[in-house]
Amino acid sequence: MERRKVDILCVQETRWKGSKADSIGPRFKLFYNGVDSKRNGVGVVLKVEFVRNVLEVKRVSDRVMSLKLEIEGVMLNVVSGYAPQVSCELEEKERFWSELDEVMESIPTGERVVIGADFNGHVGEGNTGDEEVMGKFGVKERNLEGQMVMDFAKRMDMAVVNTYFQKRVEHRVTYKSGGRRTQVDYILCRRGNLKEISDCKVVAGESVARQHRMVVCRMTLLVCKTKGSKIEIEKKTKWWKLKKEECCEEFRQKLRQALGGQDSIQRKRLAKKKWDMDRTEENRQEYKELQRRVKREVSKAKQKAYDELYTRLDTRDGEKDLYRLARQRDRDGKDVQQVRVIKDKDGRVLTSEESVQRRWKEYFEELMN
Repeated sequence: MERRKVDILCVQETRWKGSKADSIGPRFKLFYNGVDSKRNGVGVVLKVEFVRNVLEVKRVSDRVMSLKLEIEGVMLNVVSGYAPQVSCELEEKERFWSELDEVMESIPTGERVVIGADFNGHVGEGNTGDEEVMGKFGVKERNLEGQMVMDFAKRMDMAVVNTYFQKRVEHRVTYKSGGRRTQVDYILCRRGNLKEISDCKVVAGESVARQHRMVVCRMTLLVCKTKGSKIEIEKKTKWWKLKKEECCEEFRQKLRQALGGQDSIQRKRLAKKKWDMDRTEENRQEYKELQRRVKREVSKAKQKAYDELYTRLDTRDGEKDLYRLARQRDRDGKDVQQVRVIKDKDGRVLTSEESVQRRWKEYFEELMN
């Protein structure tokens, strides 16, 4: 996500137990939903800048969950879905689509919706008869599960975003296993908001999972700036501090460490790409060796970071850090960090200060009379 500048990521088949939120390093937060057994599971990962924008999290099942965010007055609903495989019972498939229907029906029509899902179906190439919900650029032929995707899109007035952008087959195939090359992962949005999406493709060079490949789209929300809205000023880099020898040497060391680790990871990624293209034993061994080397370097870096942390915790300042870490851990486990908006009588989220005050006035008038 950091490398590809992805702000919001839907993940499926996580197989994580439980249902909660947690930080992934300093830059991202994960919201996920699973069950007791290690199967299925869905989640949404947010860049830390958007965590305070979360208004609501709905964990429907281990196959469907959604987040509601408010971004500069615009309501954006992100839905992560994981449809049953082709071999699953029809009852299980119908239950999944029923859950997804319920989520969509609970979202007011004026709010944005983006669905990122592994639908385990092929919508096929071409769009004859389905021009209103998909483009021409699918992959191969449609199957029964793909028809279920199309039926859902028509019911909810959604568009299958992947199929609207003409890309090479390599950037349309979302699943590769042996000789099989198919398209089963899709991004959907409301048809009326399709104009806000400028690009959508499969990122072929990322080893996200052994078989599935990441689908990314670029969406620009059309927002209305309100009076008094804060303008973020970019922080200046204090280059003059490098004139001090101590600061300069510390900067050199940190830069060497960062570049050393990145270099190993980059070489491992290139070796993986080389092995994917040419499955020879020599390429496999090269990739495995670089993989082991990266693991050793990561392990050493982690151990060094822990040693520095433990040393600091033994000091007076370290005690303050301990309390700060405990508070941060408590915040990370919460879905919504602060309540900034309320709902009207019909369940619609109110964001403007005027509408919120009006709703409180109505509420107290009813309460006191």
